[in-house]
Amino acid sequence: MKITDVEAYLCHFPLPEPFYPTWIPGLPMTNNSLLLVKLFTDEGIEGVTASVAFLGELRGTPELLKVFLVERDPFNVEHFIKVFRSAKAVGIRAWFMEVALWDIIGKALGQPVYRLLGAYRDRVKAYASTGELREPSARVESALAIKEKGFKAIKLRLKSMDIKDDLALVQAVRDAVGDDMEIMVDANQAWPIHGFGDYPVWDLKRAMTMAKELDALGVAWLEEPLGMYDYDGLSTLTASTSLNISGGEMNSDIFEFRELIGRRCYDVIQPDVTLSCGILNGKKIAGMAEAAGLSLNPHTWTNGIGLAANLQLMAAIPNCTHCEFPYEPPGWVPEARDAMLTEPFDIDEEGYVKLPDAPGLGIELDMEKVQAHGGKLI
Repeated sequence: MKITDVEAYLCHFPLPEPFYPTWIPGLPMTNNSLLLVKLFTDEGIEGVTASVAFLGELRGTPELLKVFLVERDPFNVEHFIKVFRSAKAVGIRAWFMEVALWDIIGKALGQPVYRLLGAYRDRVKAYASTGELREPSARVESALAIKEKGFKAIKLRLKSMDIKDDLALVQAVRDAVGDDMEIMVDANQAWPIHGFGDYPVWDLKRAMTMAKELDALGVAWLEEPLGMYDYDGLSTLTASTSLNISGGEMNSDIFEFRELIGRRCYDVIQPDVTLSCGILNGKKIAGMAEAAGLSLNPHTWTNGIGLAANLQLMAAIPNCTHCEFPYEPPGWVPEARDAMLTEPFDIDEEGYVKLPDAPGLGIELDMEKVQAHGGKLI
């Protein structure tokens, strides 16, 4: 089998309402933007992938990578890992392209990707991953709606300038949802985006104070409390508390995760196969984490294709405990997150996300929507 062609669309799917992500303080999102790429083969099998986009910054990526893809065997994933690793030298995060190879491989063999990689489970417990900083009363209202929908866990965003305001938010939600619902919190300190609005900057002292208080509130984990390369600070923090510390979504490749795992920076490792490593490297990182007694719960806040790709890794490894399920009505809902798919992902009656049964990633593109909301690049 050979890759014969590449097709790419820069898509902007409108959100039903503006969404105010804590990771870009002061800048509302009105679109779910992504670069969607399809690989074609000489056997008529197509593979799909996508990378999250901000505006049009990825416009030239597919044409550049096409040179390294065409006339090569998609089964040679280890070869392509070296290609995508070298792309970083020219400023391209190319790991998302590896996902399309696995989509082709799974379709060629008639199996979902996770079954080719170990098939440890066929569904994963979801947590509703919220994305905005809201006042306690508004967040309590949304948390109760999330619990009513069937979620057994929720992740809150902490981005207040004052520690007391963050703790008041968590306390209010804990009082409202009770002890039978897991609460995670995300400080979004690993890779701050500067230029649009004010935001707090945590140091080790603040992170340690928050860890102590959040542990007393029964929080499951504290995510991204310090900079993504603050290995010393993270390892000191993690060693100082019984609260699980998590992160890693924007760290890249097996070598950075070797440092995070070897230095015990986190208790929960969170690579994203479209941003951090690809599916095969994700499996390798999961093995390193398993050997160290750590969990690996991938980051998924990209789009429906990214969620599908990360689900394949979650289902293939024994040390995954939760599936991040991005969910923040009214702006970020499954229909908008998965607008490029014929059917959005959802949870079952027990609060789990079931793996698709179809080969490859198990998803089907809605090409009418893609073409209506996307400009074809190549």
